[in-house]
Amino acid sequence: MRIQGFLLLMALCSVPALATTACAAQRSATTAAASPFVDYTQEHPGNVHKITLADLPAPHPEQSVDSGSEVVPRPDGVWPQAPKGFKVELYKTGLDGPRLIRVAPNGDLFLAESYSGKIRVFRGVGKDGKPLESSVYATGLDHPFGIAFYPLGPNPRWVYIANTTSLIRFPYKSGDMRPSGKAETVIAQLPGFAQLRGGGHWTRDVAFSLDGSRMFVSVGSHSNVDDPDTHPEEHHRADVLEYTPEGKFLQVYAYGIRNCVGEAVNPITGELWCSTNERDGLGNNLVPDYITHIQEHGFYGWPWWYMGGHQDPRHIGKHPELKSKVITPDVILQPHFASLEMVFYEGRQFPASYHGDAFAAEHGSWNREPRAGYEVIRVPMKDGHATGSFEDFLTGFVLPDGKVWGRPVGVAVASDGSLFVTDDGSNSIWHVLYTGK
Repeated sequence: MRIQGFLLLMALCSVPALATTACAAQRSATTAAASPFVDYTQEHPGNVHKITLADLPAPHPEQSVDSGSEVVPRPDGVWPQAPKGFKVELYKTGLDGPRLIRVAPNGDLFLAESYSGKIRVFRGVGKDGKPLESSVYATGLDHPFGIAFYPLGPNPRWVYIANTTSLIRFPYKSGDMRPSGKAETVIAQLPGFAQLRGGGHWTRDVAFSLDGSRMFVSVGSHSNVDDPDTHPEEHHRADVLEYTPEGKFLQVYAYGIRNCVGEAVNPITGELWCSTNERDGLGNNLVPDYITHIQEHGFYGWPWWYMGGHQDPRHIGKHPELKSKVITPDVILQPHFASLEMVFYEGRQFPASYHGDAFAAEHGSWNREPRAGYEVIRVPMKDGHATGSFEDFLTGFVLPDGKVWGRPVGVAVASDGSLFVTDDGSNSIWHVLYTGK
């Protein structure tokens, strides 16, 4: 009966006089089903997507637009949407550009307010769903973003903060909501400076290997596609750099990664993973952002090539010896998603099928029409390895008319297994809980 109904609808829609809104909706749904590339109107909790190398189109630079979102206030009654069985609460609002968020071993939430140079701490959840306590942990920092606790385990002695141009650490003991001592400089000079347009990518993340012997610092490119051979400002950028925890430079761990905004170490495999922003200017559906484990000494293409050995037309003929070295990422995302922080789910509150999966915040496109992203996605894993697909998890930050009220940035798994999501569009932290209802 469903097939017969579908055929009847298609037959009616073929007659111009009978074309209706339902027909248009059916055509849109059919097109969406046929294409792996979708926009915000097709992002709904539970929808699963998978993009492969075979899906990549030819470059279309003429499609490129500057469609950055102008954020509007969240209308009354509008709320983020999660899959059935989940509840979304507003944990904190009135923040100043909340960005990356990390959970301390004791359960406190450490939040970077990058533009104001602050780190905040939130503790607990009251009956009203709001923090029980909060504190400003540090001020006067240079666009802080990455936060990590060291050594790993229940009693770290330091909290590391990745500024744009340096890496510092504060003495820390469990439960500190303010520093217990002065900051120490671990790395005095990281490449780059904090200026979004003109200075390149400014976010820096920091993560430690499971054995605590290696420290990984991600540094995004200075430009969209400048050739490092002729642009010295790209030195040690578009890389993941490896240091000792004391700040001694060891090596470029991996390169050609345009902007690994969010780092996470897989608790099952011990592999470093990156949530990556790829390049712009090649069309609506190029080049896809991605989430992937990072191979030591691996090359991920930027700027001469992109996934699967495709050459960027702006660098024709350059570095042919690198074509065979380009690593295809584990999970190919929608182009221009602006994939930011990621985290592996080790909690027990969500259904068992979520354990070991990853979540990532998709800040949303500026170089795509129609826009895409503005959501949190789930990345299914099997024994610590990605399946290649991703699933819409938390959506609804774009209104039906395309106006944007929220932009997810950070994701963190709380001690009780719930999920916290920062949103620098509405300057809020959202709390996602599983109730089963």
